[in-house]
Amino acid sequence: MNQAARTVTDWLASAHPAPAQARREFDVGIALVPTGEKFDAIRLPAPVVHAAAGSEDPDAVAASLAETLPGGAVIHDAYGIGVWYYALVPPGTYANWQAPGVECLRPGTWLGVPRPDLTARPGPHWALPPHTAASVCAAQAVADLVTRGQNSLRRTPASTPERTP
Repeated sequence: MNQAARTVTDWLASAHPAPAQARREFDVGIALVPTGEKFDAIRLPAPVVHAAAGSEDPDAVAASLAETLPGGAVIHDAYGIGVWYYALVPPGTYANWQAPGVECLRPGTWLGVPRPDLTARPGPHWALPPHTAASVCAAQAVADLVTRGQNSLRRTPASTPERTP
């Protein structure tokens, strides 16, 4: 592991009450880390992110996120029923988050955080990896992305089945 990755790993692990445990979990791939100390996390529905990016292609989404959320970090979790993205934002964002239809996780919520080099499936991975310690997205930039994605979804006509006479 190079020094930059070690620095990011140490920062992410430092959010855990037992950083050594988080580092061991990163050795396997994903550590459970509580929000609120080093970062908060905004849970974004994949359709909103994809609509904002104008694509579902992982490379196009990553490029869009890098442009929209420079210097930030975003986890993509495609497991389970829903498909989610988690934008890491500054701690304290939860107290003032107001974007409709999108949740900022309550401080103390345990989040599955991939180690910094996991940038592709399978499993949770970084859609926009952290490159430095404290790689968080500006909360307003995330809110703007949500607004753009929601507006795009509203403009997209819903498909309706055709009726035959």
